[in-house]
Amino acid sequence: MKRLALLALAITASGVVSLAKPALPVSGCCLPTAPNTYECPEDRGLYLKAMDLAAFNMLFPGDEYFGLPRLETGLRASRSSTEPVIPPILLRSIGWIESVITQATRAIPYGAIGPALISFDCGHGIMQVTSGMTTPLGEGDYEGYASPEQLLVATNYVYNIARGAVILAVKWNAAPENRPIAGTDTNSDPALVENWYFAVWSYNGFTGPGAKRSNHPMDPIYGGWPRVPYSCGPANDGFGHNRGNYPYQELVWGCAAHPPVVNGSSLWSPFELAYPDLNDPRFRGPLNLANFVSPYAAMDIPTPYYAHRDPTDKPRDSLRAQIVGSPQLGLSKTDVRVLVGKERKTIAPQEVIISNQGSGILSWMAIPSASWLQVSPIAGVAVGPELPCSPGAPCEREAKLTLTINTAALPKGTQTAKVRIISPASDETQTINVTIASLTKIGAPGLTKN
Repeated sequence: MKRLALLALAITASGVVSLAKPALPVSGCCLPTAPNTYECPEDRGLYLKAMDLAAFNMLFPGDEYFGLPRLETGLRASRSSTEPVIPPILLRSIGWIESVITQATRAIPYGAIGPALISFDCGHGIMQVTSGMTTPLGEGDYEGYASPEQLLVATNYVYNIARGAVILAVKWNAAPENRPIAGTDTNSDPALVENWYFAVWSYNGFTGPGAKRSNHPMDPIYGGWPRVPYSCGPANDGFGHNRGNYPYQELVWGCAAHPPVVNGSSLWSPFELAYPDLNDPRFRGPLNLANFVSPYAAMDIPTPYYAHRDPTDKPRDSLRAQIVGSPQLGLSKTDVRVLVGKERKTIAPQEVIISNQGSGILSWMAIPSASWLQVSPIAGVAVGPELPCSPGAPCEREAKLTLTINTAALPKGTQTAKVRIISPASDETQTINVTIASLTKIGAPGLTKN
C-alpha cells in the first residue's frame, strides 16, 4: 500500500508512476545526497518493536553513541542516577509526531527501499535526528565524509530510533543545570511518564515566546486553558488536529492518548497522560513566562495529578537479534579495470554489487582513495532476505555501486586507486582495487592498450 494522504507519487512524461527515485540532493547535511534506506511495512511493527528495545536500553547497551546513559533522579540538591528506562509510549508518540514513523522519504512505498527521509534542517529518519547530522564528522580515514555513526542514523531505522532515545535521555539529564525538574514531589522518578514533560518539550527545542517555534504552554499564541487535546487519530474524532495550536509536548501527550489508526487498527493502546493544570497555582506559578530564564530554576513543578507508569513489558532478549540482525558485507568483485579512451573519456563505467550475506540491514559507505575516482552512490543499504518487501514495491536488496573517472583530474599513464567499502554495523571494511588503463587507436581497426 502506498503512503496514505502524505504520499505524492511522481508521474513521468509517459504518464507512468515512477517509484524508483534517484538519490536526492541534501543541502548542508552530513551526506551530499539522501542514501537509500529500508522502509518497513505499513503496520510499523518492526519500528514499534525497535522502540520498545530502545526504551529498555536493549539495542546497544554500553555503546557511547547509541546506548542510553544512566538517568538522573532526585531533587536539585540531591541528584543520583538510576538504570536507564524510557517510557516506550513517549518514543512511539514522538516518532509519529516527527515523521509519522517512517524512515524513507514520502515517495517511497511501505515495504520498499529508497531515499531516506531528510528534512530541510537535516533531521534524519523516524526520530528526525538533527543534532550531529549537519556536517560530515568523519575523522582520520573518514575525514571529509560522514562518520560511521552518522551513516547508521541516516540509513538504518534501528540506529535512528536508538539515537532518538539517547537524545531524549540526554534532555532528561539536562536538569537541573540547564532545565527545570518535573516531579519535585515524586523524587523526579523517570518511571512516571508525566515527569518527562520538560525532556519532551526539549526534544523539539526548549523554546518560548518570540522563538520561530515556541513550545511554552503559556505562550499567548496557544490561547486559554484548558485546551481541547491534540489527536493523532481520525480527523472526525472530536479532538484537535492542527499542530500549530499546541506546544510540542502537548502534541506528544495527545498522540499517546489518541493514537494513529492504520488500516482500521490503532498503532498502540490509548494512553491517557495528565497535563500540568495551568489553572492550578502549583503549575501556573512556575510556568509563568517571567520564569522562562536560563537555568530555569524557578520552573520546577510537581508531578501532575494521576501520574502514570507505562505498563509495556520489557521485551524478550531474543527480540534484539531479530531486529538488529547480523549483517555481513559482500562484494561481487574486488578488482576492477576501468578503460579510458584517447579523448580521455571513460569507455565503460564499472559496477560492483554490494550485498548483505547475513541478516538485517547492512549500511555501507564508499570512500575512494583518489579525487579522480568517482563513486555513485556514496552510501546506501543492502538488506537481508528476512526483511519483508511489499508486492510491486521497489525493493532491490543488493546495492549497485558505479565507478567512473573524472578524466579532467586524471594523471597521464596507468593509475591505480582503491575504494574502501565500510560497513559499521558489521564492523567490516573491504577494498576494491581499481586500475585505470588508457586505450589508443592504431592504424589497423581495433584498439590496443597502452
